[in-house]
Amino acid sequence: MVSQWQLQRVARIVKAGGVIAYPTEAVWGVGCDPWNADAVERLLALKQRPVEKGLILVAAERAQFDFLLDDLPVDWLAPLEDSWPGPNTWLVPHQGRLPAWITGRHDSVALRVSDHPGVQALCRLTGPLVSTSANPAGRPAARSRLRIAQYFGARLDAVLGGELGGRRNPSLIRDLRTGAVLRPS
Repeated sequence: MVSQWQLQRVARIVKAGGVIAYPTEAVWGVGCDPWNADAVERLLALKQRPVEKGLILVAAERAQFDFLLDDLPVDWLAPLEDSWPGPNTWLVPHQGRLPAWITGRHDSVALRVSDHPGVQALCRLTGPLVSTSANPAGRPAARSRLRIAQYFGARLDAVLGGELGGRRNPSLIRDLRTGAVLRPS
């Protein structure tokens, strides 16, 4: 269990533009404030990931994404409500409400409401976070703090303690408009 002190310390680092690592449902993630262009640019450089690919945002609860969801068709909201919180990432039209450093070349953004207690606690303090697997491009996602250190060393501003959520695979990714599965779980 992560202490409240550690959560508050890491949340302050995120709000100040830091890039962090943290345990998620299946693998370690790296994240930052999605509204901070410099932080996102650092994260992308660490991962050697092109901005065009876009990023996932994770939240503690659906309400943190209301600015993207409130005016969607009502029948589109049911699958979200039925699958969140949990290991389900949905591609949702962003309607120009997010910066290109998050959405990349896409007209949608990947959203997940986590059921991992550490992620939820952190997002309650920070708001939604960028959430991408903790690995350089082409390498396996980190499943331990040791691997985080091997991949990134001191280039991260903080590592939130805690354990992985016990899932074997990263979240399922589906397109909200079509229901198509883009990444099975």
